[in-house]
Amino acid sequence: MKAEKDIVVNSWEEAQQALFGHSWNESIQRYRSNFIYRGSWNSKYNLDTSISRLGPQYASLEQHVLRNFKKYAHSNASPGNSVWNWLAVAQHHGLPTRLLDWTYSPLVALHFATLNLSKYNEEGTVWCINYVKAKEFLPMPLKVALEAEGSNVFTPEVLEPVCESLKTLANLQQEPFVLFLEPPSLDERIVHQYALFSLMSDVKAELSVWLKEHEELYFRVIIPPELKWEIRDKLDQANITERVLMPGLSGLSAWLKRHYTHTHLKNPDEMNI
Repeated sequence: MKAEKDIVVNSWEEAQQALFGHSWNESIQRYRSNFIYRGSWNSKYNLDTSISRLGPQYASLEQHVLRNFKKYAHSNASPGNSVWNWLAVAQHHGLPTRLLDWTYSPLVALHFATLNLSKYNEEGTVWCINYVKAKEFLPMPLKVALEAEGSNVFTPEVLEPVCESLKTLANLQQEPFVLFLEPPSLDERIVHQYALFSLMSDVKAELSVWLKEHEELYFRVIIPPELKWEIRDKLDQANITERVLMPGLSGLSAWLKRHYTHTHLKNPDEMNI
């Protein structure tokens, strides 16, 4: 990505200004941002999907992976027949898919950018995409569906009548495009993380590459290594923690382990708590 798309912050205050400074919406006279956010502990990471990490044949494997997930998951999930519901369930439970996780909350994105204590020597980042403006690049049938719904993002219920399969999605337009999909409230994590997904029309299309062609849609906030502890501690004080974002004993344990880890410990896994 080009350097001019990056905003390097050197304090908590600068981070807040970079992430919230665009929130004023003149048309409704409210602070309602048109951006969504994705935090990463390493600024060098692109927006690669989990399905692409299966190897060079990943594009031909997508249908097989999803079909077998549906085959064996029926007793534990009931998302109906919609492929969009099934994709959301699969992504939520760790299956490799073409979906990427995003959040409406800049603070939740900062949480994930500062979550891994063993990577505090590396520069983190928060990706910021104007999801409202991104819908201008959708094929006309999808634009019409959103306008009829009065929405800027899809739900499976809105997407299904217009596009019932991944193949149909790819055939709507020759050029790749991205849409944003709000998942059903599968559990408290999705609700608490204020989550949604990005979805490219072609499994081989890369969102990072697509954004290079639409640079007006995004920017990145770069978090230097020396700032991570300050951001982490202030997020904890604001109650943006694993205990809240990942309800349950595993989230509670992760929060307590990190909370009591010494700042000079290079590898938190070496500490017995």
